[in-house]
Amino acid sequence: MTDPLSFLHGQIAEWQREGAWQPLRVLQSECAAESRFDGVQVVNLASNNYLGLTTHPQLRQAAIDAIRKFGAGSGAVRTISGTMSLHMELEERIAAFKNVEACVVFQSGFAANAGTVSAILGPEDHIVSDELNHASIIDGCRLSRAAIHRFPHKDVAAAGRILAELAGAGGRKLLISDGVFSMDGDIAPLPGLVEVAEAHGAIMMVDDAHASGVLGRNGRGTVDRFGLHGRVHIQVGTLSKAIGVLGGYVCGSRDLIEFLYRRARPFLFSTSHPPAVAAACLAAFDVLEREPERIEALWANTRYFKQGLVDAGFDTGHSETPITPVMVGEARLAHELSRALFEDGVLATGIGFPTVAKGQARVRTIVAATHTREQLDRALEAFRKAGKRLGILAA
Repeated sequence: MTDPLSFLHGQIAEWQREGAWQPLRVLQSECAAESRFDGVQVVNLASNNYLGLTTHPQLRQAAIDAIRKFGAGSGAVRTISGTMSLHMELEERIAAFKNVEACVVFQSGFAANAGTVSAILGPEDHIVSDELNHASIIDGCRLSRAAIHRFPHKDVAAAGRILAELAGAGGRKLLISDGVFSMDGDIAPLPGLVEVAEAHGAIMMVDDAHASGVLGRNGRGTVDRFGLHGRVHIQVGTLSKAIGVLGGYVCGSRDLIEFLYRRARPFLFSTSHPPAVAAACLAAFDVLEREPERIEALWANTRYFKQGLVDAGFDTGHSETPITPVMVGEARLAHELSRALFEDGVLATGIGFPTVAKGQARVRTIVAATHTREQLDRALEAFRKAGKRLGILAA
């Protein structure tokens, strides 16, 4: 009998021939600054655990207490019987933290982006989107069936020209951008984008997944960093990165949140977060308010590690944040560098096409507040050795 899925084997074989295939590394310990993957203890530079909150004692205890009080799961979607007091408390806490009227929590950041864009827009509408926006934004745009207009990365003038050209078109207009771009680590020109959106009556939306817990006062994100409170209509954030747990959220007006409660399909058709997750997220916001030194440590480590890479001769692209790519060009070389680093006790992931454009492959690194200088020095030495062995650096 013919296997109708046999084409998959051919595609996998092609990836392997191109050197673009890499195994799933299996975490066998806590997600920490130094972790155990595939039986090997490594300095972990591949995690989004910016502030080290995955192992914070307060988050652990909050999760344990919630399980004891509420059980392991919620038992339903939010709109039937799965809205628990913990969920409402978390949404109110995030709204106050972000200085907005209301908030809705989604099961993931991907669901928050895709569910929001596809809920508020339709085929008669227009989306003006940065060409390097996250896949969840791209998928949300496609699901909405609105007309999609991409502008060159961070080009405010180009975004303005597109909106000007759409002045006579019907439908709503949405201008959307990542706050921090996940592959390059650069920051969106949000003040300029907001001005353009206001000038043309467009909805302004920012995905602050990699800015949450990293930028702004106590990690409030790019809107706070640039003093744009009240001028960004839709803010998306994550609970899966600096917050250290799981989920995404959307902040904005009360009307926006009430609408999403009833029209965002990922919210409507996914079982709500388990009590332990919601409780741990609540504890994380307590930590953000009470321990700002974690963010200070994150940035100190970022500056130290980034400078070490530059001093060694590596190209770190346009990074302005703890996301620091080591640019190498071809996917095969990126994966070879990643493997060499792992053999020397460092986990940093190779990334190539289609995640990034062809010729733009890199090894992406992210430091955490909890990395020690000794760990970062070990990682830098591993990069120097592997870089010289692979011909990325001069011998």
